[in-house]
Amino acid sequence: MLRRCPPGPPGPSSPLRRALPPAAPAVRHRLRECAARIPEAGAVLDLLEKCPEHQKKGGFPVVVFEGLDATGKTTVTQSVKDTLNGILLTSPPPCISQWRTIFDDEPAPIKRAFYAAGNYILASEIAKASTQAPVIIDRYWHSTAAYTIATEINGEVQDLPPAHDEVYQWPEDLLKPDLVLLLTVDPEERVRRLQRRGLQKTKEEAELEANCLFRQRVEESYRRMVNPACQEVDASPSKEEVLKTVLQLIKKHCAT
Repeated sequence: MLRRCPPGPPGPSSPLRRALPPAAPAVRHRLRECAARIPEAGAVLDLLEKCPEHQKKGGFPVVVFEGLDATGKTTVTQSVKDTLNGILLTSPPPCISQWRTIFDDEPAPIKRAFYAAGNYILASEIAKASTQAPVIIDRYWHSTAAYTIATEINGEVQDLPPAHDEVYQWPEDLLKPDLVLLLTVDPEERVRRLQRRGLQKTKEEAELEANCLFRQRVEESYRRMVNPACQEVDASPSKEEVLKTVLQLIKKHCAT
């Protein structure tokens, strides 16, 4: 049976700062501290160590889709990928996603280190893929940050860190996309979609369904992200209409 890791090294006083790793060295440090107790942490660390630092994207556009579960990300990303003859990537990447349930049961600093590591490993894949074709990504850093903020901060939206706080900034050493699109639907429609899918939910997805305040904190955290900011897209209309809107935004913001 895997044992829990001790909390990470002493850092800033804010629990949020401790939970959200600011850069790749902090991610590696947390995984290294846990590797002796959690073999999967060592495996993630090995993959992370193989990734060159400060990845640069290629000449093709890189577009990220964010949003709560059941907002249509899977359908839209697949449609955009097919329309643009692009490459579809997901976060966390398949090489580590089988370990999600292990890290989801760990304390926040270790859990978030896993998801942050997934972003840096994904950046290596993005760098390579974007030399070949447009890259479409189902979740990236903004998901890691938004869920961390919403989980670590209790209460209502006004209890979140103020807009322009550094927690909403993109890490300086992580490859940036050209465009981030935030898909949103009204809460009732999202729940209907979840019920139709009948898929097993993660703890945080179950929390979203049960806790209106948590959902609001996640969505507002997404909206406060900067450098790059999220462009919000209403995903309530038909999938054909949503695809049309998304393609227009990609054409406007990216050279395809």
